[in-house]
Amino acid sequence: MPTKTLHIPTADGQADAFAAFPDGGERHPGVLMYADGFGIRPVLREMARELAGHGYYVLVPNLFYRHGPAPVIELPEHIGEAVRPAVFAQLMPLIEAHTAERVLSDADAYLRFLTAQPEVGAGPVAVTGYCIGGLLAMRTAAAYPGRVAALAAFHGPVGADGPDSLARLTAEVHFGHAESDLTPAALGELNQALDAAGVRYTSEIYPGTVHGFTMSDTDAFNPAALRLHWDRLLPLLDRTLANR
Repeated sequence: MPTKTLHIPTADGQADAFAAFPDGGERHPGVLMYADGFGIRPVLREMARELAGHGYYVLVPNLFYRHGPAPVIELPEHIGEAVRPAVFAQLMPLIEAHTAERVLSDADAYLRFLTAQPEVGAGPVAVTGYCIGGLLAMRTAAAYPGRVAALAAFHGPVGADGPDSLARLTAEVHFGHAESDLTPAALGELNQALDAAGVRYTSEIYPGTVHGFTMSDTDAFNPAALRLHWDRLLPLLDRTLANR
């Protein structure tokens, strides 16, 4: 399967990115994949390749490119509980510097770049994300509704921007929440807001999960939940990306 390291022009420079797509010279639907806070690393590249194998062009930008190319900080092969505090001590200043204004400026650049690739077909794209990347995916879909047909976010704080943000969504949505992140009552409130906004969605708590359950290089990893994630994500993309 072809993969590339690319550089995306942005208002503040160039964001390095990883791309994976099917072989054969055809054009495919585009998917913008936002990494979790740990960024582009082997597990994210593998997830991008897995998704590309189902017929999609997958672009994974380095969210923190303003601070250097990925990996922006040194990461252990396995991000276990013993090392998480030290890793987050380095990550939090980067996350805090990634303002909503930067998120939306970058999202515009990422979407323009993705849809301009010769391997990407015409039409809207999908946006997916993990952890903080789920929030960035949510903000991207809300800010650029005409460009995004599907939104999927996993163990991300998708309701952080409130009901007004949800009301701007036109994409079909799947939210997969960690059991440790969201109570049933909070899930009910989120889903009521989605109902009120008229969003086409599924939104559920994945049983027995903690935050980060999709990431196989962390202690949070849950293989059954990762499979459920694919079982929810792939049909969503198949339904919504008409240029498939």
